[in-house]
Amino acid sequence: MKRVAVTVLSLALLAGPALAHHSGAMFDRSKVVELDGVVKEFGWNNPHSWIRLVANDATAGNLEWTVEMGSYNGLARAGWTKNTLKPGDHILLKVYPLKSGSPGGAFKEVTVAGKVMGGGPAGAG
Repeated sequence: MKRVAVTVLSLALLAGPALAHHSGAMFDRSKVVELDGVVKEFGWNNPHSWIRLVANDATAGNLEWTVEMGSYNGLARAGWTKNTLKPGDHILLKVYPLKSGSPGGAFKEVTVAGKVMGGGPAGAG
């Protein structure tokens, strides 16, 4: 009986991280927003990398967007490094926007220094 309890407890602990991972339901994958702006921060992290971008919005002026990306492992397979984006870089960014209308979204692709880079969006699964 003790062996069964230990097995059940072990499986429950291993399942925790999978259950904690959020879905991509908050992103509107039927729309793509194009942002022209300057990188404020680029986070090279697991489980998700991210970009903070200051883009000029016609009605709101300078608006800070937070864009969620896939893991750095997936980005590295697509040719990214932790230095691909640096604060101050001018980029063109395509994102799947948040359904809430807040300035944020899931990464689609970026053009930096004339090079288009993908890598897969966050929450795609």
